[in-house]
Amino acid sequence: MGDFMTRGPVSPTSRQPLLWVVALGFFMQTLDATIVNTALPAMARDLGESPLQMHSVIVAYSLAMAVLIPASGWLADRFGTRRVFMSAIALFVLGSVLCALSSTLPLLVGARVVQGLGGALLLPVGRLAVLRAFPRDEFIRAMSFVAIPGLVGPLIGPTLGGWMVEYASWHWIFWVNVPVGLVGLMAARRFMAAGEVLAVRGFDAVGYGLLAFGMAAVSLAVEGMAGGGARSASSLVMMIFGLASLAAYWLHALRSDAPLFVPGLFAVRTLRVGLLGNLFSRLGSSCMPFMIPLVLQVSLGYAPMQAGMMMLPTVLGSMAVKPVVTFMVRRWGYREVLVVNTCALALLIASFCLITPGQPPWLLMVQLAAFGGVNSMQFSAMNTVTLKDLDTGHASSGNSLLSMVQMLAMGMGVAAAGAVLASFQGYFGAADAQDTLHAFRATFACMGVLTLAATALFLQLPPHEPPRPHPLGPEEQS
Repeated sequence: MGDFMTRGPVSPTSRQPLLWVVALGFFMQTLDATIVNTALPAMARDLGESPLQMHSVIVAYSLAMAVLIPASGWLADRFGTRRVFMSAIALFVLGSVLCALSSTLPLLVGARVVQGLGGALLLPVGRLAVLRAFPRDEFIRAMSFVAIPGLVGPLIGPTLGGWMVEYASWHWIFWVNVPVGLVGLMAARRFMAAGEVLAVRGFDAVGYGLLAFGMAAVSLAVEGMAGGGARSASSLVMMIFGLASLAAYWLHALRSDAPLFVPGLFAVRTLRVGLLGNLFSRLGSSCMPFMIPLVLQVSLGYAPMQAGMMMLPTVLGSMAVKPVVTFMVRRWGYREVLVVNTCALALLIASFCLITPGQPPWLLMVQLAAFGGVNSMQFSAMNTVTLKDLDTGHASSGNSLLSMVQMLAMGMGVAAAGAVLASFQGYFGAADAQDTLHAFRATFACMGVLTLAATALFLQLPPHEPPRPHPLGPEEQS
């Protein structure tokens, strides 16, 4: 992300307000990533769509974030951190307003793209502002403070979304961003340093175009695979063009003087394995925040707020496991923990194919808490192993690449689950809730099996390798 230290650390009295500004932006982004899930059935009713076809609302947001993340550092260096951060908040608020005003699914998807473009810049540019304002020895503590909203957002998002749908309307999950965003704009203008416009290297527009088109084409192709007929054929063509574009980016990067991601990054074994492991293991786990509230409402008859509250054990399980991750990795090593944990994660995802209408809520809560804990351990271990061997010069670029892969995997995971669910719906039919439940069960089983593919990747890690200090800070480990 350019030269981090072009500005000296600012005075201590100016630093704490800056942390609150960046934390607010992070909170907006993480809250919106989870608050939508419980509102999807209500959105579908208002827009005249099937609830099982609403995954594009989530895919559009994640994909837009993945596409813009690689350019975040260059934009901040070229135009200044405050200007880009405020533009990101403005885009996010504009997208929220457009979402609230949307009357059709295509309009809502387009508005989510605008919202995702703003969300893509909030954390990377905010982190850059903190890094330039704080001495190196205080950076980890500062980012630990900023990371707190990243835990609070998913904790309250599903329940808040369900409450708004039940007692107001789904539009309010987007309107609530407007006052928060306006406060963020005023605070950023007041407390964030403008940031010097740096003499940055030229932007690799060709490489960026190839990478962005490749990611978008592959994701949209996965989403369209279940359409059948001409739609499946066009998705196959799009998939081929997307893969060709990604291959062309790699060949371009090998001969470019200033590529987005230098090929030397991939000389690091743990980075290669970690990125691919992130991609494949997240394909299964990323669909769960979309699938669980949907099956609870569509097939099991839960109210929106009840469905949102049922997601709380997942977040609590995630938080409970974090303190023991380092101990387990030190005791057994990254490869051993990730291989075993990936198998456990796959089994837990597949176990949701056993849910029934008469299942006691406490049993479902235990199941969700176990999934949250295992999923949290997976994220913490594989994110850390991805970045742990990068030197200081490559740490920022590697982190941006990891963030891009994470968002791409989230979008592709939801797209894949939506495609599989639509295929099984066509097989089982949709005459009643029982038919739909069969489609959900089969989809959970498939996504669990899909997650197992990552074990072959994690087996390529060195055996019994303990952790080492993380190069960027604790917020990247979750």
